[in-house]
Order: sequence, then structure tokens, then C-alpha cells
Amino acid sequence: QVRLVESGGGLVETGGSLRLSCAASGFTIGGHRMGWFRQAPGKEREFVASIARGGDDTDYVDSVKGRFTISRDDAKNTVYLQMNSLKPEDTAKYYCAGGGLRRDRAAWWGQGTQVTVSS
Repeated sequence: QVRLVESGGGLVETGGSLRLSCAASGFTIGGHRMGWFRQAPGKEREFVASIARGGDDTDYVDSVKGRFTISRDDAKNTVYLQMNSLKPEDTAKYYCAGGGLRRDRAAWWGQGTQVTVSS
């Protein structure tokens, strides 16, 4: 059974940093592009970042470029999202995703972890 479990969310002040982790089970992430999405209250889910198999190719939404870094540790079957210089507009529930991942879809989703950035 495919499972994605996010952790690392929390409350942080503007300009602060958080590192999200996504532990996968039931499949090997090494064969898949993995990514992160987010959804703020009253807004649609938004693509944040993805990383290709092998980690050579990454993709970011413009609003996080230069501040967020996605990475993967295939040996640990885990994906990470390092978030620096956080802004109040980054406040959202962040979801790990994988399985045929594109900017507008994914087959597998975690339950999400809340990130709140105070102004």
C-alpha cells in the first residue's frame, strides 16, 4: 500500500526557515518524480516543486524560486523541501505527492503538514 507521510511543518516568523520531510512506503521513490503542493484556506491546491528521478532536474513555481529547495534521498525513500525566507503568503497545508506527477496531477498524496508564517 502506497503511503506518504509528511512532517516538519509548524509556526515560524517571517524570514524564518522550515524543512519538510516526506517519508514514502509501499513503493520506491527512486523510480518516480516526486513533488510538493500546497493549499491555503479558500484557495485551490498549488504546485510548489518537483524533482525528477535521480535528482538532476527540478521544477519550482515562480513564487518560491530562490527560497525553496527540493531534494531526495532515495536510500531513505524520503523527499525534502527546505523552505527559507518564508513569507506570510507561504502559509498553507503542504502535501507530498508522487506517481505520474505533473504540475496539475499526481496519483499519490500524503495527508499534509501545516505551515504557518506569522507577520
